[in-house]
Amino acid sequence: MSDDPVTAVILAAGEGRRLQPLTNRRPKPMLPVANRPLLEHVVEAVAGAGIDRIVLVVGYRQERIRNHFGDGDDWGVTLEYVEQATQLGTGHAVLQAESAVDDEFLVLNGDRLVDPALVSRVCDRVRDGDAPAMAVTTVERPREYGVVSSDGDGRVTRIEEKPEGPVDTNRINAGVYGFSPTIFDAIRETNVTGELALTATLNEIARERGVTAVPYDGRWLDVSNLWDLLTVNAGLIEEERPGSGDPSLGESVSVAADVALAGNVRVGANVTIGGSTAIGSNATIEANTVVENAVIFPDAVIGAGAVVRDAIVAGNARIGPNATIAGGASTMVVGDVVHRDVDLSGVVGDNASIGGGATLTEGAVVGDGVRTDAGVVIDGRVESDAVVRRG
Repeated sequence: MSDDPVTAVILAAGEGRRLQPLTNRRPKPMLPVANRPLLEHVVEAVAGAGIDRIVLVVGYRQERIRNHFGDGDDWGVTLEYVEQATQLGTGHAVLQAESAVDDEFLVLNGDRLVDPALVSRVCDRVRDGDAPAMAVTTVERPREYGVVSSDGDGRVTRIEEKPEGPVDTNRINAGVYGFSPTIFDAIRETNVTGELALTATLNEIARERGVTAVPYDGRWLDVSNLWDLLTVNAGLIEEERPGSGDPSLGESVSVAADVALAGNVRVGANVTIGGSTAIGSNATIEANTVVENAVIFPDAVIGAGAVVRDAIVAGNARIGPNATIAGGASTMVVGDVVHRDVDLSGVVGDNASIGGGATLTEGAVVGDGVRTDAGVVIDGRVESDAVVRRG
């Protein structure tokens, strides 16, 4: 086994259109879970595996990433940046790192959270000369990911992205890879209809000689849709139990054990903050409100007497007094796919203002900068900067 240092390349250039409006102003990897960006959890997993050089592939709204992470010193790593100016797929993103790596390297997605132990295992396989290697895990809904087929020796023989028909396995591509520099030529050789997809390259290699599978049954958290943000947020709070940021709490405030409060949070009297909730820095929760299973971004205001359950409220948004996001399962349409029984009652975009006594139902998604009158009922998607009047 070689002891030479291994570089980790983290793909963080994507926009995340399925997560709009939350990604209108920030790249997907900078969405907060447990009051920290998704990407920060990935960087920490890499650092925890003993890898101290990371190359971030950035593109969309990249200044948010560069400003937050800087040179990586706060995480005990050396961070370098390469740009994917146009998002042309994961294979194309990996190609952007070619000039930054000279030897074996790892590739991770900037929006999938795994344990440091997995990063270490893939790293060890690469050092043993087993590249290309790919982490494989099991999930309840494999058809939403790259379903993996393997031979009797456990080597990956095929990856089928989001198959439409029935599948006979729940094993999927976990999104952590180990490569040698030969992968760059292989990616270029599998340029299919202008989209350089890493999966296409791996399938070519799998057909020729197989891809080393690295089985994994630890933490694997993915944010693909808006409601995933609530699920991942809840999982991380339960797991990590992040400390309080010294919030200002009024009288008779009830805060569940699995709640993350960032710095400078202001909470009024008689507020109930239920479990699986993260409240970002400088947010204000006024008196007599109920907030439960929610992600509240920094600088948001939840007005007096409001009820916010199973919801996401983005930065500098304001929920008016006595407004209601009632909570409960919803049906949501993403593209041409209908998702039923989704645990997401409402999303309010950055700088939006929901009038007093308004109600969001049935998975309502309110865009950035929207203004609504008092007392309105919103049960669908409202485009950014719209004005919603009563009647």
